[in-house]
Amino acid sequence: MIQKIAIIGPESTGKSELCQHLARHYDTEWVPEYARFYIDRLDREYEQHDLKSIAEGQLSWENEKTTYANNYLICDTNLIVIKIWSDHKYGETDPWIEEQLKKRRYDFYLLSNIDIPWIPDPQREHPKMREHFFDIYRQYLERNKHPFAIVSGIEGERKKCAVDAIENFFAEKDNTGTDPA
Repeated sequence: MIQKIAIIGPESTGKSELCQHLARHYDTEWVPEYARFYIDRLDREYEQHDLKSIAEGQLSWENEKTTYANNYLICDTNLIVIKIWSDHKYGETDPWIEEQLKKRRYDFYLLSNIDIPWIPDPQREHPKMREHFFDIYRQYLERNKHPFAIVSGIEGERKKCAVDAIENFFAEKDNTGTDPA
């Protein structure tokens, strides 16, 4: 059975780079962030209705990559990110996204810390709100009892932190037969 690991967190916290590293480390597939692909192809600013299309695309890519995954599927974001973003920007989340959040299963989450420098990017919107969003992600994971670890450090330290968290979580899960959350 494929174990799904979602890497989430505020903007510019190294999620995509970390996903690529983990996919190489575990010789498996990773699911890129569909929002980047989608927004890059728009000839206008994205709007609230676009978030449902982004969510559908993210899940489609995830379903496709699961077919080729080897033990783990590394997901660069998931619908939690879209929900938190939608709630912040529009004050609500599309009901379809909320429903999918209830249906989708992820075995483990890595929450990317804000301890690395902000790197400007045309799609990034809130350089001064990373701590705010980090807290919202952490609270969401805790409130919904999702097993997670915070990934911190720069470059090699961050990668090692992620691998160690995954190894420790799944080793404990294997030993107890339950999530060590």
